[in-house]
Parts: sequence; C-alpha cells; structure tokens
Amino acid sequence: MGETQIATDKLRAYLATQYRFCSEGLSIELIIGNHSDALAALFADQRVTCGAFITAFNPRGALQSDAANILAHACLADVLADHDVEILEGAGSEAGSDWPAERSWFAPGLSLDAARAIGIRFDQDAILWVDEDAVPQLVLLR
Repeated sequence: MGETQIATDKLRAYLATQYRFCSEGLSIELIIGNHSDALAALFADQRVTCGAFITAFNPRGALQSDAANILAHACLADVLADHDVEILEGAGSEAGSDWPAERSWFAPGLSLDAARAIGIRFDQDAILWVDEDAVPQLVLLR
C-alpha cells in the first residue's frame, strides 16, 4: 500500500470493514481483496467496468456528530449526482467493533480519478475502489 500518514490501527480497521449496499433488493457485500460475483453481475447489468464505495462520515476517522455526518452524507450524494452516475446507499462497518456503521454510497461507473478527488474533498483517509475484476481494493488518500 505504500507509505501513508494513516495510523496502523486505522488501516487494520479499514481492511477488516465489510462494505455493504443494496441494488434492486439484493444486498451486496464487498470485502477487500475478495472477488464479488454479485458485483460483477451488477457491473454487467449496468454496462460499467468500475465503481467506488465512498463515505463522507467521520473525516479522517474522527467521530463527528450525527447531524454533521448526515449533512456530509447528503452533500456527498449531490457531488456524486454531478458526475452523472447512479448511487446506491450502503454502509461500512467492522464486525465486533464499537465504531458506528458509516453510511456511504456505492457509485458504479465512477472513475478512479473522480473517486479519489471526491474522497479527498470530503477529507477521507481512503476509498474503496473496484475495477472490472470485481475485487475491491482500499485506495489510501493520505
């Protein structure tokens, strides 16, 4: 993953997180490094070859108020809408952790460059990126 400013314990948590969203009534779970047949099928149905899972909750992994997180989540939806991609609401959480689930968006068809820029704009440590192989990967932003 290269050199990063992100603390080791945060990296471990990001890697252990399960990222989930729903599409047409089907729950899709993304696990870093594991191929997702359901995601591959979604990509085929939507005729896209990539996607990004992004949150605006808790910038830099620092807990924010519910009100601040909800406002940021809505702002992120508006920014993603400007990129003319469908967005599917989801959440990321680590099993067995006290850290609250973070509402997020999965954006099929969003380019890696756009996803990185949006993650940086919302002061996130990382985003989840998936290309045509349907294997999610953590992309560090700082």
